[in-house]
Amino acid sequence: MNRTFFFASAWLPAGWRHRVRVAVRDGIITEVYCATTAAPGDTHLALVIPGVPNLHSHAFQRAMAGLAERRGPNGTDDFWSWREVMYRFLGRIDADELETIAAYAYADMLEAGFTSVGEFHYLHRSPQNTLYQDPAELALRHAAAAERTGMGLTLLPVFYESSQFGGAPPTSGQRRFITDLDTFTRIVERVRAQLRADCGHNSGIAPHSLRAVTAGHLRRLLEHYPQGPLHIHAAEQVKEVEDCLAFTGLRPLEWLLRNADVNERWCIVHATHLTPPETSALARSGAIAGLCPETEANLGDGIFPMPAYAEDDGRWGIGTDSHIRLDAAGELRLLEYAQRLTRRQRNVLARADQPSTGASLLQGALRGGAQALALPVGAIAVGHRADFLGLDAAHPDLAGRGTDFAIDTWLFSAGRSLIRDVIAGGRTVVENGRHTERERIDAAYCTTLNRLLHDA
Repeated sequence: MNRTFFFASAWLPAGWRHRVRVAVRDGIITEVYCATTAAPGDTHLALVIPGVPNLHSHAFQRAMAGLAERRGPNGTDDFWSWREVMYRFLGRIDADELETIAAYAYADMLEAGFTSVGEFHYLHRSPQNTLYQDPAELALRHAAAAERTGMGLTLLPVFYESSQFGGAPPTSGQRRFITDLDTFTRIVERVRAQLRADCGHNSGIAPHSLRAVTAGHLRRLLEHYPQGPLHIHAAEQVKEVEDCLAFTGLRPLEWLLRNADVNERWCIVHATHLTPPETSALARSGAIAGLCPETEANLGDGIFPMPAYAEDDGRWGIGTDSHIRLDAAGELRLLEYAQRLTRRQRNVLARADQPSTGASLLQGALRGGAQALALPVGAIAVGHRADFLGLDAAHPDLAGRGTDFAIDTWLFSAGRSLIRDVIAGGRTVVENGRHTERERIDAAYCTTLNRLLHDA
């Protein structure tokens, strides 16, 4: 499909430009002209920024947002008690329901400003704890949901084998996650074969964490899959760090840096609890720190040492993880606000060469998200996927402001309410703030949730 667009103002890699005309072929930007005029047939948008990559998603958790906000019996709720709620919730989800929930999550993401996603997929077995005839059945349901909604997708099948360091047997709540290496290989190969080889789809692997994958099997995975995106949870929780120290004598990131070739293909998800040497070493590795501020706040994880990491030119991106709330601007806003609260300063993450805090944050998320997903996304430039957010130039929050303040206003004030139209892969997927399939997606989702929550 070929389309042309005319933007009154657009945020290009070099900054704001005006009267921008963009040609798109098969979802890829082929031409960008500035200070030009519109042509017949152009799709007109007033104020445009690139779509944001979402580097970390567990799509099924969108359906349990708000269900774990009750005080537990001992009054010491934390990540681990939340995890038990999650295990109970996912126990009954079948393949059709998983696809329905993923479609709802992806449509919501698109309305919120995310146009590509890294799906960290670890739900492999049926509710009866059996593998499907196609072991990649549930993984490929995410691909179907992405295709339906227009979401760009890097699908990351997860290898998960144990409940604790040293290969402890999985708990009953983890039974749907478990595969052996041979089955995992079949899943990965099916995913690679099924996904279209174009700019909007990609795949990688995700060893879940050092507590869920033995050291020997992690080495085998790295040998078998020497290329492509590799994502892993690490150092999200203090208990995880303490358990890793007790078992290996090293902290999680410290162990990875010593025992694996952590480089640009890696995304270290959360990385919340780092020492200063670890922070500097992660930055030097070229890997991406996969930060999920809304989820990390909701779970009480902690605060990533962003200023020190940024000083060493560390690369990072944002994800929505448990999808407690979907808002690309909100994730970036909370990333900055957490540092303000910690340091009791303002505009902490603005750079000397980019005094706009919003623009500094957006640039970091675009660059790091594209690297983590290994997709040509995150820029309005030739060769990139045609992912555009059309902001509402007539919105009252933008009154009296020029383009220099548009990103800061979107990020710190208006949020997702400012997003009027979304183009994903050259396809219009959001109009007037609503996904074009929203009515049908919502109806199917409501039917699914009523069954899961009320027919138990």
